[in-house]
Amino acid sequence: MASSEAEREAMTRALALALNGPRGLNPQVGAVILSAAGEVIAEGWHRGSGTPHAEVDALSKLSPGQTRGATAVVTLEPCNHTGRTGPCSQALIDAGVSRVIYALDDPGRASGGGAERMRAAGLDVESGEQQDAARALIADWLTVQQLGRPHVTVKWAQSLDGRAAASDGTSQWITGPAARADVHRRRAASDAIVVGTGTVLADDPSLTARDGDELYEHQPIPVVIGARPTPAAASVRRHPREPLFYDTRDLTAVLDDLRERGVQRVFVEGGPTLASAFIAAGLADTVLAYLAPVLLGGGRLALTDIGVDTIADARRLTVDEWLPLGDDLLAVARPSVLKERS
Repeated sequence: MASSEAEREAMTRALALALNGPRGLNPQVGAVILSAAGEVIAEGWHRGSGTPHAEVDALSKLSPGQTRGATAVVTLEPCNHTGRTGPCSQALIDAGVSRVIYALDDPGRASGGGAERMRAAGLDVESGEQQDAARALIADWLTVQQLGRPHVTVKWAQSLDGRAAASDGTSQWITGPAARADVHRRRAASDAIVVGTGTVLADDPSLTARDGDELYEHQPIPVVIGARPTPAAASVRRHPREPLFYDTRDLTAVLDDLRERGVQRVFVEGGPTLASAFIAAGLADTVLAYLAPVLLGGGRLALTDIGVDTIADARRLTVDEWLPLGDDLLAVARPSVLKERS
């Protein structure tokens, strides 16, 4: 049975409601409840981990008699597991809802399967309504579910001969203003910005995302990885967000902890050693290489050892975009074969 005009409008509204919820460990989800006559009688959205899911939030605003024979329109398949809250699929069944329309299947092994549960209970269940819009809404969260960790972007700036700094260690600025502005826009779109202690000690970066002299409204969490202590007067300690420090070389453990904190997009910007470590570990999902038309020579390479001993082991990339930025050029690339973590 195809969705009615009222149901399509309800999905559009549910997608807008979902944006009220926070990005993080859980997906942004919206829900609208329609009466048997197709009128909106309740709305809801998920307000974060541990709070009622969107469907239950909407149902809570109705009496039992109002939900009998109603239609629930939800941006994500109602869940089928008990975590900090109960299964939404069962809540809809218990409420007496007769029809459920949702946009996307839940990809979780534990949480998915709500549609089957509801169909088995006799509900009319339809999927796919505005699925492209729903996928775009929670694309970062879906990526985390696929990879089992946050999406990692590794960025560096280099001369045409592959150097990240001059022989004396100076690197500001290899690229021009347009490239640097692009970096800050991408920082602002990330949840966390990661550097090594070497970068903190050498450059004392603030790790903020700036639009000219002003801070972007959204600031990534600053993350410092390495055994050496960060000085008390370091600029990163004055960041608008509380910085995180990891005294470890276990990058997978760092990403796991960041995921538990709700981080979905990680922006690695801190030095050749750290960038090379992420790439060598197979943890770079996107590479941003800013190429400046300068020659530096010397040994300060943009990357160090990434585990390639012979050309047959070269880490092949697919370039998705070549983006001119003033006099500079940005290559946006990804590994030719992305390996999902089992």
